[in-house]
Amino acid sequence: MSEQARRSSQPPPAAPSTAEPERGPRLGITLATIVTCQLMIGFDTTVVNVALPKIRLALNLSEVGQSWVVSAYTLAFGGLLLLGSKIGDTLGRREVFIGGVTLFTVASLAGGLATAPGVLLAARAVQGVGAAFAAPSMMALIAANFAEGGPRTRALAVFSSVSGLSLSAGLILGGLLTSLASWRWVMFVNVPIGAAVVALALRYVRTTPRHRTRIDVAGAVAGTAGTTALVYGFVRVGETGWGDRTALISFAVAVAALAVFLVTEARAGHPLMPLELFRDRNRAAAYLNMLLIPASMLGMFFFLTQFLENVERFTPLVTGFAFMPLAIAALVSARAVPWLLPRFGPKAVTTSGTVAIVAGVVWLTRLTATAGYAAGIAGPLILFGLGVGLTFVPLNTFVLAGLRPDQTGAAAGILQTMQQTGNSLGLAVLVTVFGAAMHGVAPGSPAGLADAIATSFIAASGFAVCALVVALAVITTKRRAPRSEMGISPK
Repeated sequence: MSEQARRSSQPPPAAPSTAEPERGPRLGITLATIVTCQLMIGFDTTVVNVALPKIRLALNLSEVGQSWVVSAYTLAFGGLLLLGSKIGDTLGRREVFIGGVTLFTVASLAGGLATAPGVLLAARAVQGVGAAFAAPSMMALIAANFAEGGPRTRALAVFSSVSGLSLSAGLILGGLLTSLASWRWVMFVNVPIGAAVVALALRYVRTTPRHRTRIDVAGAVAGTAGTTALVYGFVRVGETGWGDRTALISFAVAVAALAVFLVTEARAGHPLMPLELFRDRNRAAAYLNMLLIPASMLGMFFFLTQFLENVERFTPLVTGFAFMPLAIAALVSARAVPWLLPRFGPKAVTTSGTVAIVAGVVWLTRLTATAGYAAGIAGPLILFGLGVGLTFVPLNTFVLAGLRPDQTGAAAGILQTMQQTGNSLGLAVLVTVFGAAMHGVAPGSPAGLADAIATSFIAASGFAVCALVVALAVITTKRRAPRSEMGISPK
């Protein structure tokens, strides 16, 4: 047989598979690129809070305008996550990831240059849009670049520890930039980080297959409208109370739109949120706890910042560093998860982490003006950090386990939507409880402020206890993975 005939008889080369990702140092750069994006987006959740007083003075913002510096980002981020995950599946996750990071970076530059409130609020909203397109692709890219088992578990451990670290680091960075430079640098800092992420992603992040399907336009409109209306309603309640007519109308719109969304998703040929993803009991439980745990956590950051600055009289920079015990505990516990999972199983690990979170938030319900940092705050922060590290890695693993490549983007988008919605709704509920507790309290009273903050943590403890019930009653016990699957060499 001739050489040409022999070549023609051989099967064509197989297409690149995402089932067996490449190995080696290149994967370290891939993971660093993805988690750096998570770090940047996580910064934005807290970095602006420390700078709000100076932003208000510089741009002459009202109290309502000041709150919208945070809310504009939250609304766009939470409302568009599902759409961002679907577009990532359709156009390619790496491409949409890069596009989202680019949009986020450009919007950060515009926000830093803003000289009028409208420009800043618009830039914050566009940041949210960019984050909504980049965030769902991060976990999908981890699934595409790291094999299921040990490599993926270790990658998720790093990702989860960075997620927890980013919230505390955002407070430290915000205090540092605001104190030493200007509030504008809480925006400008994203520009070099975003540019580096885009450059590295183009070279080191694997391209994933595109799944050519029709985008569920009706589901996208209904889901985005419903989520946005729900988040807006709670944000509005946090500002004006439950009797606000606009908030009630927003809730009614949310209920109607979300009902339409669920009906649409059940009937759509290519749904934005495949309901089949909720058929797995552990995945459904992971989604629910990714709503409940952040609902208690973001309120912890918000109110403890108020306590430290207004009761303890810490500076913004010292306040940021005060959250370091949480960041260190989260980093240590998340790095221990790949060792713990094969020995105790995912249910035991995530339940232990949830118990630590419950203990931390219940401890904060006893906060008083005379408690002090060491006795009243450091302990709960350590418990929160341990809980986040132990809980989020198994929950992320539950969400991604057993999925087809074309499902990972949607699964990650739902996870991020739950987390952001939990952040927004939980904070709004806690702010409402705090406002009610402040009625009759003398202005500037440290004791009254501390008591109101402690009361808000009673609501936060409710979210945490519900998460513990889900971990105990809904998550099922699975076979412990062999150590070799978890990337741990047997002794």
